[in-house]
Amino acid sequence: MYNDHFLDKKIEERTALGLLRKLQLPDMNAVDFFSNDYLGIVKNQLIHVEASNYLAFGSTGSRLLSGNYALIEEAEKIIAGFHETESALLFNSGYDANVGVLSSIPQKGDTILYDALSHASIREGVRLSFAQSFSFKHNDMQQLEDKLKTAKGNVFIVTESVFSMDGDVCPLQDLIHVSQKYGAHLIIDEAHATGIIGNKGEGLTQHLQVQNSVFARIHTFGKALGCQGAVVVGSNRLKKYLINFSRPLIYTTALPPILVQGIMKSYQLFPTMESARSLLQQHIQQFQQANIPFQKLNSQTPIQGVVIPGNEQVITVAQFLQKNGIAVRPILYPTVPKGAERLRIVLHAYNTKEEIQRLLQLFNNMKAS
Repeated sequence: MYNDHFLDKKIEERTALGLLRKLQLPDMNAVDFFSNDYLGIVKNQLIHVEASNYLAFGSTGSRLLSGNYALIEEAEKIIAGFHETESALLFNSGYDANVGVLSSIPQKGDTILYDALSHASIREGVRLSFAQSFSFKHNDMQQLEDKLKTAKGNVFIVTESVFSMDGDVCPLQDLIHVSQKYGAHLIIDEAHATGIIGNKGEGLTQHLQVQNSVFARIHTFGKALGCQGAVVVGSNRLKKYLINFSRPLIYTTALPPILVQGIMKSYQLFPTMESARSLLQQHIQQFQQANIPFQKLNSQTPIQGVVIPGNEQVITVAQFLQKNGIAVRPILYPTVPKGAERLRIVLHAYNTKEEIQRLLQLFNNMKAS
C-alpha cells in the first residue's frame, strides 16, 4: 500500500474538532426530511427513459470534440424556450456551471460582489476569477450599494434566488434596481427555486417577470427536477462566450444522451405538478406555524432551518431524530457560521401531515427530556 501518511495531519485535525465527514447510506425505512427531491420525482420514479442506441450511456467526448449531438442541442432549445430566453447551455452540474461562468467572464480589473451566504460553487468560481471580489452581508442592499459605489471595471452581482441553508429568498426586485442604478450585471443561481417557485416551477426570476433584467441564470437539475446537470440561460452572446472560454465546459466530457433524455422528461413533467407544489406550501405553513423549543428560520420554501448552536449539540439532536425514524442531517461549522449550526429540514410533497407532526413532537420531546 502506498505510504500516504502525510494526509493524516489534516484528517486528525478535523477529527479532533469533531468535524470529520463520513459517507453514510440513508435509512430507507426512515421518513425523508433531508433530500432535495422536493416534488418526489425521484421517490415516485416519475422519469422513464429508454436506452435506445449505443450512445445512450456515453457521449464519447467534450462538446467541442465528439460529445455534441442532436439531442443535447434539442434539449437546450426546449429549456431556453421554457425559461423565456435566447439560449441555454448545459453543464454537468450546478457546481460546474457556477465555476464555469464566474471563472471565465469577470476579468482582471473587474469586480464581483457576492452574497456572504452564497454556495461554495459560487465562491469557488469567484476564487478562480482574475477579478477582485468582495462579499456583502446576506441580503443587505445598503451594504451592497455602498460597495457598488467604489467597484471598478465591469461589475457583477452574484446571489441565489433561494438560499440552500437558510431557505430564504433574495430581494430580487431590489437587486435589479441597484444593479441597474450602477450598471452592474446580475447573476442568479436558481438551483433551489427551479421546479418550486412559479406556477410552472420556472424559478423566481420568471415568476417576477424580470428575466430581461438578469445577465445570467443558473438552473440545476439535481434538486426538484430529480436528474443531474445544470443549465446557464441568457443571450446568444453569453452562450457563444461560454463555449469559447468556460473551462468546465470545454474540458469536460459532455452529459450522456440517457441523462439528457431524463432532463427533457423532467422539463415536460414538473410544470404539470401544481398539486404537488400546492401540497408543499401546506407543509411549509404547518411547519412554520408550529411551536418548537429551538429557533426556526423564517422560510417559505421547502428548506426549513432549525438552529441548534454548537456542533456537538446539533449532532446529538440529529442522532435522536434518526433513532426515532426521522432522516435528517446536521449542518456543522464551518459549512455554516459558528453558532448557527442547524438541522436542515427539507419538506417534500410526499411527506404527510402526520409525519411532519411527529417530527415536531420529537423536537418537543427531546427538549422536555
